[in-house]
Amino acid sequence: MERSGIKEEIKVEKRWLQQYPEEIPQEVEIDEKLLQFYLEDAANKHPGKPALEFLGKRMTYGEVYGSALRMANQLRSLGIQKGDRVAIMLPNSPQSVISYYGVLIAGGIVVQTNPLYTERELEHQLIDSGSKIIICLDLLFPRVEAVKNRTELTHVVVTGVKDYLPFPKNLIYPFIQKRQTNIVVNISYSDKVHAFKKLMDEGSSNPIKLDIDPKEDLALLQYTGGTTGPAKGVMLTHYNLVANTMQCRSWLYKAKYGEEKILGALPFFHVYGMTCVMNFSIMYLSEMIILPRFDPKQVLKAIGKHKPTMFPGAPTMYIALLNEPNIKSYDLSSIASCISGSAPLPVEIQEKFESITGGNLVEGYGLTETSPVTHANFLYDKRMTGSIGVPWPNTEAAILSAETGTIADVNEVGELMIKGPQVMKGYWNQPEETASTFHDGWLLTGDMGYMDEKGYFYIVDRKKDMIIAGGFNIYPREIEEILFEHPKVKEATIIGVPDPYRGETVKAFVVLKDNTECTEQELDEHCRKHLASFKVPRLYEFRDELPKTMVGKVLRRVLVDEEKEKQKQKQNA
Repeated sequence: MERSGIKEEIKVEKRWLQQYPEEIPQEVEIDEKLLQFYLEDAANKHPGKPALEFLGKRMTYGEVYGSALRMANQLRSLGIQKGDRVAIMLPNSPQSVISYYGVLIAGGIVVQTNPLYTERELEHQLIDSGSKIIICLDLLFPRVEAVKNRTELTHVVVTGVKDYLPFPKNLIYPFIQKRQTNIVVNISYSDKVHAFKKLMDEGSSNPIKLDIDPKEDLALLQYTGGTTGPAKGVMLTHYNLVANTMQCRSWLYKAKYGEEKILGALPFFHVYGMTCVMNFSIMYLSEMIILPRFDPKQVLKAIGKHKPTMFPGAPTMYIALLNEPNIKSYDLSSIASCISGSAPLPVEIQEKFESITGGNLVEGYGLTETSPVTHANFLYDKRMTGSIGVPWPNTEAAILSAETGTIADVNEVGELMIKGPQVMKGYWNQPEETASTFHDGWLLTGDMGYMDEKGYFYIVDRKKDMIIAGGFNIYPREIEEILFEHPKVKEATIIGVPDPYRGETVKAFVVLKDNTECTEQELDEHCRKHLASFKVPRLYEFRDELPKTMVGKVLRRVLVDEEKEKQKQKQNA
C-alpha cells in the first residue's frame, strides 16, 4: 500500500490511558518557553544549588548560568545571530553543558556532533548544517582543522578536559592523557582559533534578550543516519525539547524537585542523554554527575561515591556493569529509577540489575525525530515484559496496516506511527525526505510492531535496515558504500547479527573482484579510515555471490535468516 494512500483523519482508540496510574496525567500542559529559561530560572532562584559534578569539579546553577551567558555574549561577538548554527563536538563535561545553553541564549541552533566522527562524516555534517562556529575538544582539533576550509566555519573554539578539573588534577591530567592516547596537539591560537577558557575569563555576563518563538524557532539540529543516503539533520524546536522533558518529568512522578542526582553516563551529543539527563536535570533542579565516557569501573565508583538516584542508560551499559566481577563490592542502593533506551532491553538484564540495586529499570522507545521518547513502561507501576510500554502523555500512537492502509486491528503487525508535541518539524533542507516521513500529521517510524488489548506496544522488527549496536544507530548503506570504494571489493552487503553485549553487531558479506585476494584486516583498516569505530564491521564473510532477486537486488533478509539459523544451531548444539 502506498503511504500516500492515508487520506482521511486517523482516529485512535487510546486503550493505554486505562493503564495509567492516577499520578500520571493523560495530558501535560506544555510550557511555551525557551529551553534556556529553566537554567535562568534555577540560577535566579537557587544560585548556590549544585548543578553538576565532574571528576571532582562542582559547579552551582549560578556558576553554570553565568558561564553560559559569557559564552553567549562571546558567540555574539564572533558574529552569531539568531538562527545561525554552532556545532558542539565535546564529550560529557561542564563545557558541553555551558556551550549548549550558551548557543541557545545567543539565539543560535545547536548542532550536536559525535566526537567519534571521522573527517568525512564531520565534513558532511558541517557543510550540510552550514555551521559557522565549532566548539571542540583539543584532541579533536586536527580533525576539525583538516576539513575547516571546505566548510562555512569562521571560528573554532577549543577546550580540554583539564580546563574544568580541580587543582591538582588539572596539572596532572595532560600527562595522563598523553600516556593514554599518545597524542599531543599543538594549537596556534589566533583571531579565528580561540581558547574556551580565555573566552570565559573575558566574556560578559550581561543578559541577552531576543525575539525567539519556542514553537517555530529551532533549538537543535540532531543528525541521524538514513538508509537512502548521508545523515539528515532533524529539526527540533524549543517546544519539542521542552515538551519531551516535561513528559519525562510526568513519568518520573516520584522524583523530588531539587533533590535528585542524575548519572550522566549517556553522551549528551546523543538526543537521549541530552533530554533525559541534561535537560531533565536542569528543568528539575537536579545535580548531574557527569562522566566524560562510559567506563564500567568508573561508573560503579561514581555511583558508590556520589549516590545518584537516577541512571538513564542503554542496555549495553547495564550489561557491562553486571559483567564487572566486583560489582557487589559497590553500594548501588541509591539508584531508584532507570529508563533504558536505544535498543531492546533483555529481561534477564532488567531483573538482575534491579535485584542488585533495588531500583526500577524499565524499557522505553523513541527516535531522534521525537526528541526522543514516545513510549515507556511504568517505572513504579505495572509493566509488560518484552513491551516498549505505552505512549507518554500528549502522545498518540497507532499501527498502520500494510494490507488495508487503515488502523490495524489489535495484535496485528504494522508500521508504528506517532503524533505529539515532541515530533520534529522535519529534516533540514530535505523537503522530500520530510514529506515521505509525514502523512496527515503522523510520523511514520519505519518500525514494525503491534498493540495488544490493553494498549501496550511491541516492536517486532525494523522496517528500515538500521542496526542498533551498543546503543548507536548504524545504517548499512553507509558502510556498504565505504566497502565498495575498496579496489578489491565487487559487492558488499551489511546486516546486524545478534550480539550478547552490544545487542547487535555489524557483519559484512563481501564478494571480491575476480583474481583478487583480500583479508579481513585489509577491509578493517580501510573502514576505520572512513567510519567511526562503532560502525566498522566486527565480522566478515567472503562469498562467491550474494542472494539476489531476478532484477539483481540483494536479498538482505535471506542473509539475516541464515544468521538466525546459525545462532539456533549453536544454541541447540
